Amino acid sequence: METSLSQAYTDTHIPPHQIIPLDFESVRELPESHIWTPAVEDRHHNEREELLPVPPVIDLGAPDVTELVGNACRRWGMFQVTNHGVPLGLVDDVEAHARRLFELPADRKLKALRSPSGATGYGVARISPFFDKLMWHEGFTIMGSAVDHAKQLWPHRYEEFCDVMDNYQKKMKSIAYKILLIALKALGVDEEDEEKISSSMLYESNGALQLNSYPSCPNPRQAVGLAPHTDTQLLTILHQNNTNGLQIFQQGIGWIPIPPIPGALVVNLGDLMHILSNACFHAVYHRVVPNDTSHRFTVGYFYGPPIEAVVAPLAKLPSPRFRAVTVKEYIGIKNKHLEKSLSLIGI
Repeated sequence: METSLSQAYTDTHIPPHQIIPLDFESVRELPESHIWTPAVEDRHHNEREELLPVPPVIDLGAPDVTELVGNACRRWGMFQVTNHGVPLGLVDDVEAHARRLFELPADRKLKALRSPSGATGYGVARISPFFDKLMWHEGFTIMGSAVDHAKQLWPHRYEEFCDVMDNYQKKMKSIAYKILLIALKALGVDEEDEEKISSSMLYESNGALQLNSYPSCPNPRQAVGLAPHTDTQLLTILHQNNTNGLQIFQQGIGWIPIPPIPGALVVNLGDLMHILSNACFHAVYHRVVPNDTSHRFTVGYFYGPPIEAVVAPLAKLPSPRFRAVTVKEYIGIKNKHLEKSLSLIGI
């Protein structure tokens, strides 16, 4: 059973041929459909990379965690966290099941293909229709229970996959809520305001789990794993395996690699946090680049309010820059306008 978050995507109808990923095992050269031109600038390890500033790694048990998180949200829109309380064994299990899924033959994976107006199941990235070229990526989206699609993949052995995904979502929801409260405190929200916000839209929060696969690529300099974009919800919590690929854009610097750190989780701020904070905290513009040696797997958890919740700049912040919008309305705007969405609700 999907959560109500999936209902926000029912107005979007994507033709089936735009949902099916490439059968990566069947190709030895980069197809024309996946060649991005002009070629993207060199994105691989070099001496300059070692000199670039990077978002901080924050211990969630640190006594000054509020200041650290607040500074990271203002400066970067992203940070990594340790001491987060998510069992590493559970993280390893989720990644192992993601590998198991994506290593299935292409015809098996297509049994769980996302429907043209659906939000869950196997398919390409939802942002794909905004771009002329295709991405070197395949994904599997879960909202609520994964049972229906998992049964299509493993008719008699789906329970363990579903149990692991359910447990991981519960842990992610808990840690996301904890990080959100720290971020609100950094914005100056007191306990009374925090209670109002929590009771109105966060106790019944919606979440989505995204499993990502970026196979090794025969010509990574002309391919894109995931095109530049911002996330929609309040927070994204990402597990990277030990393969590089995630990059964020910073004005005046350019694209900055976010190296995987064993045991750490990446926290991205999304558009709804940008709105809630009145742009004090900014949604981070990010992308994924492929490589020619390693198959990269990641697991992202998207955390946000129920779809009927109203999001607006916090009342204590001066001169609101955005009008109030429901989560469902904003998702609808983003489904049609992508990177222009925030400007369309500006005041």
